[in-house]
Amino acid sequence: MSKIAEVFKNHKAFIPFIAANDPDFQGTVNNVVALAKGGADLVEIGIPFSDPVADGPVIQAADIRALKADPDLPMDTIFDMVAEIRKQTAIPLAFLTYLNIVFQYGYEAFTKRCTELGIDGLVIPDMPYEERGELAPIAAKHDVDLIPLVTPVSGDRIEKIAKAATGFIYVVSSLGVTGERSEFANDLSDLVARIRKVTDVPTAIGFGIHTAEQAAEMAQIADGAIVGSACVNIVAEYGEQAPTKLQDYTKQMKAAVVGNPVR
Repeated sequence: MSKIAEVFKNHKAFIPFIAANDPDFQGTVNNVVALAKGGADLVEIGIPFSDPVADGPVIQAADIRALKADPDLPMDTIFDMVAEIRKQTAIPLAFLTYLNIVFQYGYEAFTKRCTELGIDGLVIPDMPYEERGELAPIAAKHDVDLIPLVTPVSGDRIEKIAKAATGFIYVVSSLGVTGERSEFANDLSDLVARIRKVTDVPTAIGFGIHTAEQAAEMAQIADGAIVGSACVNIVAEYGEQAPTKLQDYTKQMKAAVVGNPVR
């Protein structure tokens, strides 16, 4: 069982997201540590990208802030952030990135560095199942989980994606890009049930969740809940005070998620 899969063992998981270098190097370190102190089970760190096709306005704005602070933001600087985070917490971490970043750094070098620093998984929204063949064996060699996305319109590809998954399966709550929502797809229970017929790999629902009530609802369906834009909004609004706010928010969301029985 991978380190990420162990996150879901015996309880439901809360998974927050922040963007690297938003607002800056030390702010990223402080924010991830605060999420860990608040009880997060796994933290997703978004790697700023010029064309984040899966992200809505809130996370796009975070990427812009991050790149404005360091227009040439090298991947090695983000790895250095993780090294600083690792001095303060052993919480499981995953990168949300786009494939070109990994390709340009080199699949072997990127995944090897992930292993050295304790980055346990990669979420790559623009890498379809059919195109994972080049990266998958290299990631597996370095014990880095490739976390796939399954959407309400994945159709007859759901079973194929699920069977190849490691770590957990990122279930997209609705069509479109990231961002806070008040409504989600009606067939999420059926979608998760289809996944569970072919794999024991855990599922976590993301895209749009921002309230404790929504997190509890999604945790009734899946094995965890993922929250991105709400955390990024806290960083944008509170700046240097964001760690305290993130820690308090995480405590609230974690309590809502773990109040649901495991399957």
